[in-house]
Amino acid sequence: MPYLLAFALTLLVEVPLYVGALALGGAGRARAAAAAVAVNCATHPPLWWFLGRFTGATAAEYWTALTLAELAVVAVEAALIGRLAGCRGPLPHAASLTANAASVLAGMLVARGLAAG
Repeated sequence: MPYLLAFALTLLVEVPLYVGALALGGAGRARAAAAAVAVNCATHPPLWWFLGRFTGATAAEYWTALTLAELAVVAVEAALIGRLAGCRGPLPHAASLTANAASVLAGMLVARGLAAG
């Protein structure tokens, strides 16, 4: 999947989820949306670069790298989103885990569709 498509898909999936979750914590929609875009701009390029190093790797190597990298992204995004959106407690962590899990799933589905078509 081309990088710009992957990044656009990530934003399409994650921003609404972050906005909905962070609104529960008192963040305004505009602030939550800006924070969601900012954290993705910070984490998506390094994630893409890192995973690109596993092109041609075995399935076990790729899935291990993907899992560890996504866990790191969840942790970084949770820390950043909490500060940028002004939310504390478990909410930024739950929002980050949910948003990233949803975007990984969406990416896999789109990549499968592109490969099939």
